[in-house]
Amino acid sequence: MKKLLLLLTVLCGISITSFAQSSNGAGKFSIGLEAGLPVGDVKNLSNFAIGGSLKYDHPIAENTFITGSAGYTKFLSNDDAKSIGYKIYAIPVKVGVKYFFDQGFYGEAQVGAAFVNESMLGVSGNTTTFAYSPGIGYSFGGGVDLGVRYEGWTKSGTTISQVAARLAYSF
Repeated sequence: MKKLLLLLTVLCGISITSFAQSSNGAGKFSIGLEAGLPVGDVKNLSNFAIGGSLKYDHPIAENTFITGSAGYTKFLSNDDAKSIGYKIYAIPVKVGVKYFFDQGFYGEAQVGAAFVNESMLGVSGNTTTFAYSPGIGYSFGGGVDLGVRYEGWTKSGTTISQVAARLAYSF
């Protein structure tokens, strides 16, 4: 898992560097704190999700950006899940499109992969899932951004999902 994460980090870095060189610095990075409410089956095992992310927005047309993001999300176990030693966390890596409608409001859609680790009763397993996340947000002045999204990670008919908010600072 660590080697895969290192490989993805290097590939994202190379991609972002090539985008930054072609845009003459017009793109921007943001770092954000994320909080989510689990929905679907996972809400029986967790009441809250927390994490962080790094995102890059690259302009491709007026008001339109290609995005790339990587993050970390941990679902905090509720009492029932703690009793069986259930833990879940993931590293989602996604790309997408962001479109600004008017005066800071935007819509965004991303797809990618989430590298999920689940453990129960001391047995741990890793899996890669398809990740998708449509959302909306507002970009305030001074680099502050607030977004809300639905995010799902699905594989073989099973979906882990959340409604999440991201408070970020762009630089």
